[in-house]
Amino acid sequence: MSGAQPSIAQPAAFSRGGALALVAVGFAVFLAMIYFIAAGESFGGSEGRDGQAHAAGKGLNGYAGLVRLLEAEGYDVNRSRSPGGLETYDLLVLTPPAYLDAEKIAELLQNRETLGPTLVILPKWDVTPPPPDLPAEAREKFKSGWVVLNDAFPVDWTAGLPAPYKLTHAEAAAPEGKKPTWGGLDLKGSLPTRTILFAEDAPGQRALIVDGSGRKLAVKVNGAAGGEFDEYVQPTIFVTDADLMNNYGLGDATRAEAALALVNDLTYDADISAVTFDLTLNGFGAQENLLTLAFRPPFLAATLCLLMALLIVGWRAFQRFGPPAADGGPAIAFGKQRLIANGANLILRARRMPLLAAPYAALSARRIAEKLGLARPDPAAIDAALARRLPDEEPFSRRAARLEAATKPADILNAAQALDNLTAKLSQGQTMTGKPTR
Repeated sequence: MSGAQPSIAQPAAFSRGGALALVAVGFAVFLAMIYFIAAGESFGGSEGRDGQAHAAGKGLNGYAGLVRLLEAEGYDVNRSRSPGGLETYDLLVLTPPAYLDAEKIAELLQNRETLGPTLVILPKWDVTPPPPDLPAEAREKFKSGWVVLNDAFPVDWTAGLPAPYKLTHAEAAAPEGKKPTWGGLDLKGSLPTRTILFAEDAPGQRALIVDGSGRKLAVKVNGAAGGEFDEYVQPTIFVTDADLMNNYGLGDATRAEAALALVNDLTYDADISAVTFDLTLNGFGAQENLLTLAFRPPFLAATLCLLMALLIVGWRAFQRFGPPAADGGPAIAFGKQRLIANGANLILRARRMPLLAAPYAALSARRIAEKLGLARPDPAAIDAALARRLPDEEPFSRRAARLEAATKPADILNAAQALDNLTAKLSQGQTMTGKPTR
């Protein structure tokens, strides 16, 4: 007697720990991808090494020192690379470049009148990287992003602004051998260079800081051009000499106090706790993407729920559902099994169950005739032999006729089951006697 030999279960390609490591590494790579997309051009701090005058600039003309100063004072500081940052209700700091479309910034300033206060620091210096002919000792002292100051120059796009923002940016120089001074906001001090950039007198603008000759170094605007200030209009301050607030200027403690006083004036003595430094005007704008938005409110809650669901699914995937199965293989070869299943599904979809009745009755006749030892599957001969073998059973011909006459699926199944029961009883009798009964 031979039987099917049980097959040996093959070892898994990866252990549970190995599969968990693969999932963990893939998830970490996914998080890294999201971070790099969110970081964009800011990855590695490249904007802080370009030598330009903006919030990330670390040169003399940059404003990275002002960012650190405000953070140390408790302000929530954000360096925005998105156009959406211009819509903030908090203090917005603009550090526009020397060449700019006046209409663009005019529209921005007018929109800010109903949003929040604005601080505009006008550019001052033309800068270059350190020259190549510097001595080695001097070159070693230069850090990435440091610059050499060349000439100061006023910008002309401010003259194209609408009133009351329109101002004339001009240049002056302190007398030779005389240190330029400034005063305002209950503070006074000196400027780091003889070159001074100031705003000429214009209606609707109030001086906050002036130099020793009374020239305006910082002016405040909130109202119409007629000089009347409107308490319902959000204020704007123009700092016309950047040395009051850039890294060069903040090297002096008194000028740092003046820079902080200007910010406090716009935040109503820190009633506004957040400050946004715009980088889009300096060429570092970036569009929002779905991946970074998914990790910001209000979408963060849905993202966290999704991550928790993924963790639960992953945990369940590592739990075994019962012992591993290892048997002698399927009773029917896979190809035949699929063929039978596909054929049955086709009949069900086509709703042609009645077409199976007659063929199945003929198949049952051959099976029963074989078990009764008959040469041909003749219904009359089957009934006669069946009467001798199982006298109490319903004749085969009657059962077959009932199957062939059935039209409803339930009736077809019941009639087919009656033929199967008859075949099963004959099989039991054959097993007991060891040979077919004639």
